[in-house]
Amino acid sequence: MPQFQIDRLGTTTSKDYSQVGEFVIGPLERGQGITLGNALRRTLLGALEGSAITAARIAGVNHEYAIVPGVREDVLDILLNAKEVVLTSHSREAEVGRLMVTGPAQVTADDLQFSPQVQVINGSQPIATVAEGHTLELEVQVERGVGYRPVDRAPEEGMSLDMLQIDAVFMPVRNVLYTVDESPVGEGGSASEKLRLVITTNGSISPDDALAQAANQLILLFQPLANLTLVEEPGGEPEPSAESQIPLEELNLSVRAYNCLKRAQVNSVSDLMGFSYEDLLEIKNFGSKSADEVMDALERIGISLPQSRTSA
Repeated sequence: MPQFQIDRLGTTTSKDYSQVGEFVIGPLERGQGITLGNALRRTLLGALEGSAITAARIAGVNHEYAIVPGVREDVLDILLNAKEVVLTSHSREAEVGRLMVTGPAQVTADDLQFSPQVQVINGSQPIATVAEGHTLELEVQVERGVGYRPVDRAPEEGMSLDMLQIDAVFMPVRNVLYTVDESPVGEGGSASEKLRLVITTNGSISPDDALAQAANQLILLFQPLANLTLVEEPGGEPEPSAESQIPLEELNLSVRAYNCLKRAQVNSVSDLMGFSYEDLLEIKNFGSKSADEVMDALERIGISLPQSRTSA
């Protein structure tokens, strides 16, 4: 089992609530750094589950190219702003958030009202600007998922026609950088490596938790291979015996028996071993005398043929 140490050099949080964590893993044997780094990077970026707004409904709007009266942003801008809202949902089902704001007001993600299952991370994310005397009524749908889901898919069954779908980015990890540093071990010793990982998340998950989840996913992926039991395929062809390789000419058969067998494409003892006594009698112009001759010749080299097919 590999023995190495994981050092966290620090974690910082930006103004947009994204978190950056730096880790050093080592010492590793030569080649293990890039193997581990590449596997962790691909898992962190593409396999972790996250939450995102996947659809929105705006009162009085039935398509994304409309304009909302009294709102500075058009519908497309509102949808793009909603897409930037970072959330964490603990529900396996779709959750719904709502807001109704009367202007003048700057509408942000903090104005969305969710159940306790959903937490908004970047509450200051702007959504729209409402003028005085006007009202914006908005409803959004939050789902959990993996990776990226575009909107060019069939509408979900039961979804309202005025529910505008949003291409969802569920990935909680925004970026992963890794480098491999090589360092000699003692004088004349073999070189070791250290893997340096820099993980940037959107704030819905800490870099520590992201690294732990990615490692656990890789363990689950390779676990079946660790318990792999190799079973030899049954029914393998046995090695042919030396007697079966004897050519037909060496059995010293009569000319009649020899010619009949040759016409039947029998060229060696191995070809005869697939016959029974009854099969020999069915060969054209091959009588019982010739069949007995073949049986005697085979018995002299220690091979016996069955009398009938059923006894084979």
